[in-house]
Order: sequence, then structure tokens, then C-alpha cells
Amino acid sequence: MKKLFILFVLSGIHVNLLFAQADSITGAMKSEMMIPMRDGIKLHTVIISPVNARQAGPILLTRTPYGAFPAFIKNDTTLSLAFFGRNYGSFLKDGYFLIFQDIRGKYKSEGKMQIHQPLIHATDKNAIDESTDTWDTIDWLIKNLKNNNGKAGIFGISYPGWLALVGSVDPHPALKASSEQACMGDLFLGDDFHHNGAFRLSYGMEYTYEVEFDPTTDSDFDFPRYDLYDWYLQLGSLKNVNAKYFHERIPTWNNFVKHPSYDEFWQKNSPLSYVQSAQVPQLHVGGYYDQEDINGPQLMYAHMEKKDASNFNHIVLGPWYHGQWASFKADSIGRISFGSNTAAWFQELQKKWFDYYLRGIGDGKFEEAYTFQTGSNEWKTYSSWPPKEAEIKKLYAGANSKCSFNKPTSANGFVSFTSDPAKPVPYRLPPIEATYGPGSRWRPWHVEDQRFVYSRPDVISFAMDTLTDDLVVTGKIKAHLFASTSATDADWIVKLIDVYPDKTRPLSMSGYQFPVAMEVFRGRFRKSFSQPSPLTPNKPEEFVIDLHDINHVFKKGHRVMIQVQSTWFPVIDRNPQRYIPNIFEAKESDYIKAEHRIYFSSQYPTYIELPVMRQ
Repeated sequence: MKKLFILFVLSGIHVNLLFAQADSITGAMKSEMMIPMRDGIKLHTVIISPVNARQAGPILLTRTPYGAFPAFIKNDTTLSLAFFGRNYGSFLKDGYFLIFQDIRGKYKSEGKMQIHQPLIHATDKNAIDESTDTWDTIDWLIKNLKNNNGKAGIFGISYPGWLALVGSVDPHPALKASSEQACMGDLFLGDDFHHNGAFRLSYGMEYTYEVEFDPTTDSDFDFPRYDLYDWYLQLGSLKNVNAKYFHERIPTWNNFVKHPSYDEFWQKNSPLSYVQSAQVPQLHVGGYYDQEDINGPQLMYAHMEKKDASNFNHIVLGPWYHGQWASFKADSIGRISFGSNTAAWFQELQKKWFDYYLRGIGDGKFEEAYTFQTGSNEWKTYSSWPPKEAEIKKLYAGANSKCSFNKPTSANGFVSFTSDPAKPVPYRLPPIEATYGPGSRWRPWHVEDQRFVYSRPDVISFAMDTLTDDLVVTGKIKAHLFASTSATDADWIVKLIDVYPDKTRPLSMSGYQFPVAMEVFRGRFRKSFSQPSPLTPNKPEEFVIDLHDINHVFKKGHRVMIQVQSTWFPVIDRNPQRYIPNIFEAKESDYIKAEHRIYFSSQYPTYIELPVMRQ
């Protein structure tokens, strides 16, 4: 959910010649307003107006908790369009007004802020929430901003993406289109703070401190070292966070402690409960490798698609980490190349989207789904998502570290390993820098070569034989893991990996283990996220894990691998493995070693559902 706007604006300073300015618009002027809300609270708002526009232009709004605009730009300053780069500059040169607003309680806005509050105005007519603040903002802009054409759109990435989503609920009549991008989804089932109930320790601790320690700015936790793997390990039990550092001062952290399962608090805070359908055209945008909000766009698209009688609901999925599509190039992540400038491709589509709904330009014929196909490195379009023509095939784990499309026939079959909370598997190559600290490699870790853990005894792998033809997998990946533990709780991390040939060009990619999809699941929630229960020691059970949507070609000559482990530290907190009703209250003595087993028998066949497309 981290701040992205300043980075992407500044990245455009050196691209002055990327687009031709419109004949009349010579630049853009910054001004600031304090816009009153219905309860009297005023929100700090930055208005970027096109200079010398000949026609009335639409309003494009972004609301944010991260600071509305670079503070070093003085009020009433006229800027060249090149300053804004290709993404924002393309709107300004066609007469758009760009609006950036601090949400209540952050930076220069009045009021009080707490992360990701639910919409309540529908049940309480006097209530104030992010939907009503959006309504009041647009109403003021339409009435007071000279030379606007009476139409508004809203978009944003990450937290601003969620604000675009909820700002489109019960919208102002002038709001004609929205694009939620990397939207925060359900914060217990997936995205920032939990994935399938497993707590995201390093991100959850660092982000909540950043946003809530000081409402006037972003705050960086003062770590005493650069590599944080050992620091988080020495932190011990989660109860030490408040005892030693936060001292109950961070409201969202306190909510983590109070609500360790999917109770009424998390259910009410989920957009699944207060966003039902697209009331204006909605373009969901997400990345396959989004390290922060991978689930939100996929989750909300699928949820809203159920009631999309007006064909307002559309989705774009690309080969991106968090917000990468708003950057200048986006042709690769780490060593994984995508063969083209995917950011430019998306930004052109985004411009067409808002041009049609806010300016009446174009034919309005948008595909249901635009998804980038990794492996072939091509954009594909679909009339439904996931595509209905995909055939579900089961990739089974088997003996001798193999996997295939053949169901196991043996009555017995498993592999065991020891899971030790004192020696957790790192989620990426050390050093583990502070999430947003100097030199952090947080953004690209979802595509990191998994060979750095492949040889560990607590990481289990099953690989296919070399593919003799391309294997095209398009849609939702779902793992069915049959496993047991000698303890009473366990975490399971499952990865679907594309293993490159031993003599790939360039040679640096030889044998690369590219994690196409991966996810974690906390075992106690196998029956219910709201009513967790301990595991029965040594009892095989099925754990169904959503590995999210992909569109990938496993190329001829490659191999497909299933990889399983039980720790992913410190992005996921250490499961004590002794069942504790509230892990945030676990004692040091509750952290115990356990023997885990992964089964591949006829009775307990571990497999991954692959939606395979015919070629």
C-alpha cells in the first residue's frame, strides 16, 4: 500500500519528448484548497489545472493517505507537462484536471484516520466514510472548479486503489468511471496483513507503524541493523511488539492482537461485505507478482462480476509488482524479461478508458479481460475471466520427487521433513532489508529464483519430466495439499514453479526456478477462518489453497515443479506449531519443532489444479 505517486512523477522528469503537447495547453498549474465535507471537516486538496485549455475538461481524482503532492512544489507554480511524465502528462495535455487529496486525518487534512474502515453510510444516514467524502469532494469540484465539463473519474494504486473502489459506491452523479488498481481486498483472507489467516509480520509491523505513528507524515521504524532476518527472529513472540516497541500506540496493530481469527471485525472491514457491484464502469488492475495487494483486484472483480448486469466490470492482469504499471517501462522484474514495455501498453488502455467515459472519445468497446501471458510474453483478451474454455487438469505430487498428470495408485506414499520455528526458511535472499528502507529488494521478490531454498531439508520439491510441448495455463491455480504434522498447528506454503532448461540463453537463466504462483495457508483455518481449530497430530488432512490467477506458458523443454515448505520468514510470522488460540499471545515455550508429512497416495493425493488451454 506504499506511496507511489511521487516516484512515478519524478521518473517522468527526464522524458520530455515522450509525447507531443496539445497545441493550446502549455503547462499545468498547481493550486491548493481545503474542501469542506458535510460534517465540517476540511480536506487538503491539490488541483493540477491545464494552462490555456480551450475546452472544458474532465476531473480525474486520486485520494491518498500518503501526501497529496510533492511538498517542494510551491502553490500557484506552473509546471511543464514533461514534469508529470507519460502517465499523468497524457491526461493533462488533453485538458484533464488532476486532483490529489489527503484523506481525513492524514498530512494536511483535518479529522482522524484509521486504516481501511468499512463503509457505513448505507445503514447510518448521518455517517461519514470514504464514500461520502468522495461524493462531497466531487460535488465541490464540479461546482467550483472553473472550466470543468461536469464529468469526473477516480483512480489510484494500492490504498488509493481501495479509495477508488469505495469512492465508486453510491457515487456522485458526475462520477462516470473508476479504476481501482492494486486495491486492498479482504485483509484477513488475502493482501497486506494476512494471507489465508497467516499473519504478514514484517510488512504488518512496518506498514502500520509508518501510517499510524504520526498522522502528519510517513514514519520509518528505527531498526538497529540492516539485515532484519535475525532481528525479527530475536524479537520472539508477537506479544513483544507491544511490550517492547509499540506500547499500544498503533491502533491497527492492536486490532491484529484483538482479532486473531476472521471474526465480525474483519468481516465488517472486508469490501466483500460493503461493495456489491459496479455502479459505474470499473477497471480492476492487478499484477501477478504484486508483493502487497495481489488478491484485491482478482477478488473484487470476481465478487462484483456476479451482479454485473450493466457490463461495467472489467479486469487487467499484468506481469507486475505493486504499481509497476504506472512506471516508465515495466519490461522486466529482476531477471525475468517480458519482452516489451508493458507500462506503456497499459497506460494507453487506461487513457482510452477515461477518454471514453469522461470525454466521449472512442467506441467504448472494452474487452472483459486483458491479461498478459508470461512465457509467450503476449497480451491476450478474453470474453470471460477466467476463460470458460480452460480444462482443469490435476498435477499430482508423486514418489521420487516427481509430479505428473497421473493420479498416484500406491496405497502409501509420503515425504517428511522437520519444521523448526527457530530456523525458519527465509522468504527471499538475505539480506532482508526494511520493507521500504534503503536498498530494499522488496518489490521483485515474487519472481526470485527459488534455488536459494531448493536444497534445504525443510523444502520439498516435486518436478515433472521435461515438457515435450508448450503447456498453457490460464486462470485460477488451486492447490490441494494432503499433509499432517506431529504438532497441533502448521503453516503450508505451496509454490508452482517454472524450471528453465539447464542450457538456457542467457546462461544466467539456466536452471532458474521461476515461481509462477505461490501462497501460504495457516492450518488452523482449514475448516473455518472464523472458527479455527487445532490439528490432530499425525492425522492426514486436506488443505485447499488458492494460488491466484495466472496466464503462463510453460515452454517446451522446461519443467513444472511443485514446492512445499512450512515457514516463510519474516514476511509470515512463525507459527508456534503448538496450537494457541491467539498467536499474538504465544509464549516462547510454545514454539516447538514438528515433523510434517506431505502425502502422495491414492487415498491422499496432493495435487494442483491447472486450468489448461488447448493450443
